[in-house]
Amino acid sequence: MNATIGKRIRKYREEKGFSQEELAEKLHVSRSTYQRIENGETNSWINHIENICTSLEVNMDDLLKPEEGYVQVNNNNESTNDNGSGVIQNQTINYNASEKLIEQYEERIKELKEQVEFWKNQSKG
Repeated sequence: MNATIGKRIRKYREEKGFSQEELAEKLHVSRSTYQRIENGETNSWINHIENICTSLEVNMDDLLKPEEGYVQVNNNNESTNDNGSGVIQNQTINYNASEKLIEQYEERIKELKEQVEFWKNQSKG
């Protein structure tokens, strides 16, 4: 999954005309860290998903949508890939689990933003 998202991030970055260094700067990460994100060597992209989407002007759904060629798994963990011809089409890997993970990260981002705001206010007073 990291490689797929990394490829999508690269595609959108190139479409916007940003260099890796420029986008890394926008995300407040080193260029080598950003390269690891694009190469699918790390899942730290999730820590920067909001800034990535804002910087590249893309929806989170566009980055996280299921990849073609994966088998869709329903809530009973049954594969639903047969269309009568044996061809696998429009497949995902347990999309519900991905949605839950996203919700957890979004909640964590919210908590961190609240902490940042708290500390900003503390430093002013």
